[in-house]
Amino acid sequence: MKKLFTFLPVLALILVVSSCSSVRVAADYDKEATFSQYKTFAFFKTGIDKAEISDLDKRRILRAIEAELLAKGFTKSENPDVLISLFTKSQQRVDVYNNSWGMGRWGWGGYGGFGPGWGWGWNQPSTSVSTQGHLYIDIIDANKKELVWQGMGTGYLSRNMEKKEERIKEFVSQIMEKYPPGAEN
Repeated sequence: MKKLFTFLPVLALILVVSSCSSVRVAADYDKEATFSQYKTFAFFKTGIDKAEISDLDKRRILRAIEAELLAKGFTKSENPDVLISLFTKSQQRVDVYNNSWGMGRWGWGGYGGFGPGWGWGWNQPSTSVSTQGHLYIDIIDANKKELVWQGMGTGYLSRNMEKKEERIKEFVSQIMEKYPPGAEN
């Protein structure tokens, strides 16, 4: 039993760390679109300006998207085949942990039912706050002005600048693995 209580916190920590580091991705696309014809891109400023994140984070995301598209053989153009847009959502998650037992010093009891006494009871609950972010990357056919592909990534964000930069690259990279449809491993 003692080994179980020693192992449970380690298991919980592993689950928390692994769930925080992963990005869940999904993609949807127009089955009628011919993705092989798309070779050039530009960013859709109107759509990007509506994203409710800091300009610093927008630039981080756009640099990551640009790097991924260039790696896929796209070129940036004034007369693009596709326009790239994005939007984001985030939500805070608050977890309250109230499951630890401890020794208490004060309480009702003692001689005659009054005064200080010792006994088992609940410790102070602890809380954890994390931010879950959703990043949507839209690829729009520039001629038809129609959405042809949308990738979405969901995961936990970091407030640390260096970690945030890496996390954004991870989000974008994993989302863009789904483009073009059928190319993912």
